[in-house]
Amino acid sequence: MFRILLILFIVAPAVELWGIIQVGKIIGGWNTLALVILTGFLGAWLAKRQGLQVLRLVQLQLSRGQMPAEAMLDGILVLAGGILLTSPGFFGDLLGLLLLIPYTRMIVRHLVKQWLWKQISTGRIYLFFRRR
Repeated sequence: MFRILLILFIVAPAVELWGIIQVGKIIGGWNTLALVILTGFLGAWLAKRQGLQVLRLVQLQLSRGQMPAEAMLDGILVLAGGILLTSPGFFGDLLGLLLLIPYTRMIVRHLVKQWLWKQISTGRIYLFFRRR
């Protein structure tokens, strides 16, 4: 858990800052700032659009009496993609964009499902409370 927190709070922002500095050297400071702001707005718009689409799918599946498990996972991935796109940095923007494009999100969703089933089968994640 410590490694994950270290990567999340120290390594990732340092890499993002390095990327912003490198892009700033190539296209200039003001252009870099404009690009960061533009990707933030684009990310918010795209996340809203994809989020509403996923919400409609969840509502449709629920109205038909189906369990919207994959649609809910899509919603989590869209939320993560929106957060990554609205935060400054180009590497996070790229990852966030991959999570907001339906085709690439489908691939990521499949990988996440495989990882979750592996965690469940090894006993690291429990679906129900165990009795003591």
